[in-house]
Parts: sequence; C-alpha cells; structure tokens
Amino acid sequence: MNASLERNVRERAKHRCEYCRLPSFVSEFTFPIDHIIARQHGGETTLDNLALCCPHCNFHKGPNIAGLDPVSRKLTPLFHPRRNRWGSHFAWAGPVIVARTAVGRTTLQVLAINHSDRVELRRLLIEAGVF
Repeated sequence: MNASLERNVRERAKHRCEYCRLPSFVSEFTFPIDHIIARQHGGETTLDNLALCCPHCNFHKGPNIAGLDPVSRKLTPLFHPRRNRWGSHFAWAGPVIVARTAVGRTTLQVLAINHSDRVELRRLLIEAGVF
C-alpha cells in the first residue's frame, strides 16, 4: 500500500477506529489499515475497501466478513464502514456501544467491541474529556 493511500484512509477516519471509534492517540501501537473485504475473499487494496482499525478490532475481525447474529443465529454480514452508516447500526450508552440491528449485534460480538477492558478504556477517556 502506498503512503498516499494510507494517509487518505487515516484522514478519512479522522484517526479513529471505524468500528469502535477509539482514537488512535490512545494506543502505543499504530492502527492498522483493514481490508473490509479481505484479500483472500477477493477484496482489493483500494480506498473503498480500506478502513482504519484499532489493533483490538483488527485482531478480532481478521478476514471475517460475516458472523452469526447472537439473537437470530442467522449468518449476518459485519458492519461495512463504506456501505453502512455507523449510527444506523450502533448507539452509545455511556462507554458501551449498543447494537441497533442484526449487523450491529453481529459486529459487536465478532469484534468483541464491548469487552470489559475496552469499555473501561472508553469510560476513562470519557472521564478525561477526550472521548
């Protein structure tokens, strides 16, 4: 990936994870660029198929493009940052991200977005006034 493409992805995301919204400045690790549709599934390295992702979400997402909705148990696509609006699938309840749809529920579960450590980090950031 060239530097210009990487810079465009980071700037478009405003240096925040496009899944959990965590700002990149809180991590000691560089936020990786995620292939929304993994290369092994035919995804290309184009601006439309790339998203900024925190290391936690990136590790849990891996090459997944879908998962089982924890309510219906049906195969459900994961949130797609280029095709879906975040606010249509998720809402905030303090430091907890709440699902509004099956896509939201599935994404929260597969990416472990509300793991207790992540919720506590968001709580501390909110308390500090930087989130």
